[in-house]
Amino acid sequence: MDARAHESGCGEDILDAVLIGGGIMSATLGALLSTLAPDWSIALFERLGEPAGESSGAWNNAGTGHSGLCELNYMPDPDDASTAARIAEQFALSRRFWSALAARGAFPDPDAAHPSAEHSPLEAFQTSTPHVTVVFGDRDIAYLRRRWATLRELPAFAAMEYTEDRAVIGAWAPLLVRGRADDEPMAATRHTGGTDIDFGALTRALLATMTEAGNPVRLHREITGLRRGADGLWTVRGRDLDSGRRFRVRTRFVFVGAGGYALRLLQRAQLPEVRGYAVLPMGAQFLRTREPEVVAEHTVKVYSQAALGAPPMSVPHLDRREVDGSAALMFGPYATFSTRLLRRGSLTDLFTTVRPHNVVPLLSACVRNMHLGRYLLGQLFASRRDKFAELQRFYPTADAADWELIQAGQRAQLVKPDGRFGGELQFGTELVTGADGTIAGLLGASPGASIALDIMRDLLDRCFPARRHEWAPVLTELLPDAPAANSAGIPLATVLSLVAQQIPLDDMSGNS
Repeated sequence: MDARAHESGCGEDILDAVLIGGGIMSATLGALLSTLAPDWSIALFERLGEPAGESSGAWNNAGTGHSGLCELNYMPDPDDASTAARIAEQFALSRRFWSALAARGAFPDPDAAHPSAEHSPLEAFQTSTPHVTVVFGDRDIAYLRRRWATLRELPAFAAMEYTEDRAVIGAWAPLLVRGRADDEPMAATRHTGGTDIDFGALTRALLATMTEAGNPVRLHREITGLRRGADGLWTVRGRDLDSGRRFRVRTRFVFVGAGGYALRLLQRAQLPEVRGYAVLPMGAQFLRTREPEVVAEHTVKVYSQAALGAPPMSVPHLDRREVDGSAALMFGPYATFSTRLLRRGSLTDLFTTVRPHNVVPLLSACVRNMHLGRYLLGQLFASRRDKFAELQRFYPTADAADWELIQAGQRAQLVKPDGRFGGELQFGTELVTGADGTIAGLLGASPGASIALDIMRDLLDRCFPARRHEWAPVLTELLPDAPAANSAGIPLATVLSLVAQQIPLDDMSGNS
């Protein structure tokens, strides 16, 4: 068989791997497999006319390179840095992978017309942006001080600075202090090693490594079914949205990285590992400004604590963004709701995932999270003035005329059966693999994009254990000085579960 097997209407070609979805996860796996197994035939299918058109798109997320520097929900106990440290390790792994690909010439130079040693191909999607955490009030200041004292003992966080001096905070982030009452206590930490990531540009760069290796990226292809045959091969069925023609391909391995549609496809594949799983959709909006004078004064990402009752993805933050060579600021998120599972999905999406085996877990999760429902209703009925008032808590002198409200990505939050005829709502990311390792899928949301490489390394261990020895030399080159997969610290699945925890600041020990 030609290693570069093409999409076939009759399905006679047998591919080594099919990747479903054109976001950061499929792109990371595609780049990894194309490098590890250059003789493999791999194809990626995306329903939209462009890659990174959903959650990976630059304006569909805040672009934070999650590394535990400023995100309080990674450290609800200020004396326990294990989760933050593990997230930092996982993001460092992603950065090492990107740097290794750049060193191999996999990424185009962002200024190809004027190549220079001063410019790195990584600059096309990665911008150095200090990460700041700010809190207000004596209780939260005591918490932040303890958090900083714990983190600075670890090498990855040793350079973190702490201050309660308003003048210093103003030097770090002028917009935070201008116009603020002099008697309002506040504290902040800063780490200058933070980043802003354009995950859309990164996705496109990773997919370019696939196509350069001869592995096609097929756009406007909607996958409608997955079925495993008696011979162990998967038949992937789909429709060409341009021509309306139906097609099928056969493959030895399938990865479902279709975002909100992943569960539906895994259900159609009759994967027993997702029995009882369900999803609840949740969207987000941000306020954005491109006003040059405002943008020029804010060169950091600033995070604070979530409101009581708010889910962890609603931690408020004021972000410097660099997208397509231009700078902007974003503030949010503000929760939205739709029964769509993708931003460009259908209003019937949620209902297509409901099965007899997941009705009880889904209803149970809704009952157990009534506080989240109340929070969501409050967000849905909030006026633009109410939303702008939240921005003014960060930036007191903000001018409403400078800001526009934009719709960001749609997330499908995972509901898992808890073994007691109930369901547990989770806010992390979960990698699901079939028992025989021929199919895998990714469910859930943040912080997946930042730790995509560690997730895919876990996938390699679980789905291709026989290839571990063969691929070891190239993996060592791609991930120099990387620790063994999922070794030190907390196991990946546990980390992603802990990340989903909300920070109950009022209940946090030592904060009173």
